[in-house]
Amino acid sequence: MKLLGSLAFAAAALLGTAAQADDIAVKIGVLTDFSGLYTDDTGLGSLAAAKLAVQDFNPAAHGMKVEIISADHQNKPDLGSSIARQWFDVDHVDAIVDVPTSSVALAVSEVVREKNKVLLVSGAAISDLTGPKCSPNTVHWTYDTWMLANSTGKSIVKTGGDTWFFLTADYAFGHALARDTAAVVTANGGRVLGEVAHPLSTQDFSSYLLQAQSSKAKIIGLANAGGDTINAIKQGAEFGIQAGGQHFAALLFYVADVQALGLKAAQGLVLTETFYWDMNDGTRAWAKRWQEDRQGRFPNMNQAGVYGATLHYLKAVAALKSAADGRAAVAKMKELPTDDPLFGKGYIRIDGRKIHPAYLFEVKAPEESKYPGDLYKLRATIPAEEAFRPLKDGNCPLVTN
Repeated sequence: MKLLGSLAFAAAALLGTAAQADDIAVKIGVLTDFSGLYTDDTGLGSLAAAKLAVQDFNPAAHGMKVEIISADHQNKPDLGSSIARQWFDVDHVDAIVDVPTSSVALAVSEVVREKNKVLLVSGAAISDLTGPKCSPNTVHWTYDTWMLANSTGKSIVKTGGDTWFFLTADYAFGHALARDTAAVVTANGGRVLGEVAHPLSTQDFSSYLLQAQSSKAKIIGLANAGGDTINAIKQGAEFGIQAGGQHFAALLFYVADVQALGLKAAQGLVLTETFYWDMNDGTRAWAKRWQEDRQGRFPNMNQAGVYGATLHYLKAVAALKSAADGRAAVAKMKELPTDDPLFGKGYIRIDGRKIHPAYLFEVKAPEESKYPGDLYKLRATIPAEEAFRPLKDGNCPLVTN
């Protein structure tokens, strides 16, 4: 098990205030990817976001002291579960936040439910977390595969991309994203011509790209993320994918991925996020603080979600005056309206789905970008009530008719 130091701190000490003996103690574990293909999209950026949430909450003002620790799950469900058990049984952690990689999030959710703690998912995408696998101990904050499919996928079909072939990461997230997008494609009159699964963190997409080319599909849907998406697009250029009239649909894409590819290669890609650092004065001010020890980088929706979920969780604990009962804390999070500078006002449904708007962006051409991080132009805003799967369609056992 790999713990990146303890990376722990007491928020009260940050504020220069001595914690009182009767303060409510809260410990939060940032469980993320510090070493794999999602590290640029989560990792240290998620840890920084959690710390900013604690600072902005101001624990001393609420009679609380908050400690943050972190660990690398290495995208392995068994390791993620093992870390969670140690944190709960030995280190007295109250809540786990982030957890990119859907297979890890699903495994950790079961441990959290067993131990009656709290799971605040930001980095994992699988919509089953608020569907058949929903839990009274889990909140799914930032985005999910249904939202990505119904924003990016529907937009592309409506503008002529009506035949698809999927390159799918061969684990829970990839299959859920391909499943949800395929449903949207067919519901809107398109056709899925085929799919091929590839291993997580594959370096050679040659055989998969050849299959995609031979399908003659207009759209090659990339049901993957992080380094896998970047490598597929880079190698696709070498294969002449776009020169041959086919186009990639990056179904989960972030600002760090655009930076890694460069605007010349990424221009024109359509993607969906629920946060963009350059949306307004509030997001820009927060991004500037986040960048203090991460120069040259820009926060994405995963990291923003860690901030928003952590801040709202702390508000719920303050209202309860205890972090002991995980189900009670999540119930209080659902009861309290959400409000933060990154996502604005919103709420959490009974199934654990956090509700807020989503945004359809297009990556700018190099000549359109006016300053560092000026990467997106807004194509559409999807209202909060339309951005996520209707409650009645999720098959969540917590939902009663």
